[in-house]
Amino acid sequence: MSGMFSGCSSLEDLNLSNFKTDNVKNMGGMFSGCSSLKELNLSNFKTDNIKNMSGIFSGCSSLKELNLSNFKTDNIKNMSFMFSGCSSLKELNLSNFKTDNVEKMRYKFSECSSLIDLNLSNFKTDKVPDMSDMFSWCSSLKELNLSYFNTNELKFANNMFKGCSSLISLNLSNFNNNKLNYASNMFNGWSSLKELDLSNFNTNKLNDMNGMFNGCSSLIELDLSNFNTINVKDMRYMFFECSSLINLNLSNFNTNNVKSMGYMFYGCSSIKEINLSNFISNNLTNLSTMFLGCSDELKNKIQNKCKKI
Repeated sequence: MSGMFSGCSSLEDLNLSNFKTDNVKNMGGMFSGCSSLKELNLSNFKTDNIKNMSGIFSGCSSLKELNLSNFKTDNIKNMSFMFSGCSSLKELNLSNFKTDNVEKMRYKFSECSSLIDLNLSNFKTDKVPDMSDMFSWCSSLKELNLSYFNTNELKFANNMFKGCSSLISLNLSNFNNNKLNYASNMFNGWSSLKELDLSNFNTNKLNDMNGMFNGCSSLIELDLSNFNTINVKDMRYMFFECSSLINLNLSNFNTNNVKSMGYMFYGCSSIKEINLSNFISNNLTNLSTMFLGCSDELKNKIQNKCKKI
């Protein structure tokens, strides 16, 4: 049934009460792009044998509610793009979802811009290597507790929380991402969150921090003293327009392999001092406008600390 009604953008009503889905294994993109559907009754659907639900509701932008209480997800491996673009959904109850076998979750809730509440306490993520854009542009979410997530296999977290502009609480206390390679724009575009605890965040294998905190204009302090940056090559736009930051601890940063720091502290107008004592810039090729928009006080203090410009 993959792509069965995909692109039926004018479809307003769909009666599936006679459907027998006992033997179906693939529902990927089944209703993708059904942007005019306002309701969808799937109460008779049996999903015991489904392995692929990627993009099943992607682009169903008019759906205001979705009851999936009867869905069995024990065998599903692919949930990527599952609710992507469901911009009218205000709540989503996934308490019955079992995700023990899921391997793909990228873009799962991307652009669910009206979603206010999301409880994922029952989610198992032990086998998921890619969570890129998983919550990107969930601009109405205020709280998100991911302390239950197991991120042992996580390698890609690009744009994971990008555009979550209403977040005031994000719990990543148990993120054990010891395989994480890419986190560009991971926390990009936050305008409500004032503090973020990354004390347990593992960056030992991280290569890319481009735009990691780009546009986090409400963050007041950020302690990254536990960050291991020995493998990082790109720090462009990392703290771009973090205009409220007063305290920023980078005392343990190792920048020996970093090639680009362009716009790194651009617009950090509230910071008075940054410890760059461990910054080594032997491989740097791009320092363009690194401190543009910072206070004169800060720029004067760092002039004698840079080993090579």
